Amino acid sequence: MRIGVVRETRADERRVAATPETAKKLIGKGHELLVENGAGSACSIPDAEFVAAGAKVVASAEAWGADMVLKVQKPTAEEAAGLREGAVVVSFVYPGGDDELAAVLRQKKATVFAMEAVPRISRAQTMDALSSMANIAGYRAVIEASYIFPRYLPLLMTAAGRVPPAQVLVVGAGVAGLSAIATAKRLGAVVKAFDTRPAVKDQVKSVGGEFLQLDATQADAEDKGGYARAASEEMLGKIRALLHDAAVQSDIVITTALVGGRTAPRLIEAHTVEQMKPGSVVVDLAVEGGGNVACTRRGEAVEVNGTTVIGYTNLAGRMPFDASRLYARNILNLLVHMHGKEGFNIDLADEITGPVSIMHGGEGRVDAWKGAN
Repeated sequence: MRIGVVRETRADERRVAATPETAKKLIGKGHELLVENGAGSACSIPDAEFVAAGAKVVASAEAWGADMVLKVQKPTAEEAAGLREGAVVVSFVYPGGDDELAAVLRQKKATVFAMEAVPRISRAQTMDALSSMANIAGYRAVIEASYIFPRYLPLLMTAAGRVPPAQVLVVGAGVAGLSAIATAKRLGAVVKAFDTRPAVKDQVKSVGGEFLQLDATQADAEDKGGYARAASEEMLGKIRALLHDAAVQSDIVITTALVGGRTAPRLIEAHTVEQMKPGSVVVDLAVEGGGNVACTRRGEAVEVNGTTVIGYTNLAGRMPFDASRLYARNILNLLVHMHGKEGFNIDLADEITGPVSIMHGGEGRVDAWKGAN
């Protein structure tokens, strides 16, 4: 099979969907790898390294015309028009509401594997790109906040006096949240964390955080996949009150709360941000889902009454080298999972391949296309 690796065109995207490491492994299975000229340059992987791994560097049209196309961000409708009929696309897709893209992919009779749809089961852990990227985003959120925060994060004892440690609040203790807690703790901050799922309390403690819990947390706050369920309006009111008190006592707040297929819950209101201490920083990692913070502006850092609110998108893309390495391995592991003696075998009855394949031969499940953010 001819596998194309294309260059990303989204303004804030610097990752690439394959690396020389994964290219070499795919080539070792008998496939030809066509890497678009400059595909890895934004993450410090020159074309020469792909060539050394056995890949062929080609023009954009040739990479897009391969049997299978590997990508990070979903293709635009214009990009998808360059696919050959019956091509396979592997990328993050989040297709909900993109009727133009869906129409082009159907016309091309494409098969689409959405990396965000990898199921959260033990067998699929090595393919779980959402977790890989969330881990990086949680780390980067702390780095972004500490860059703007005008004080030290750790406790400091000097001849001139004592500097108290920064107080950090992390909302949501999924992969991104736990990564943020661990990073802030390593930098010396005092970290508190909130999540609607009591089951994550031990995980928060294991990475150095103090767990904040409501008196009456939802009994069904966690779904079968381990992700948080949507909270009721009554519960949201209690959560906002708890987070208001915690946030105004904090120096840095990082929010990560997302519910699959839904708009991100609004957990921190404008009046809470306005009452935070001058110099405080808020990082809203849920911005691509609508945001957890009322003051967030997508793609921007804004100041609200002395507090900086960061709404940068694609924080994983701000660490493109390692993010590309992990994402490329996620894709490789998915392809290896589907690879038999005779080549790729797309078994829609398989517990991993089935959920990931949101379109097969131009036929897509309606719920898959309309259920994602």
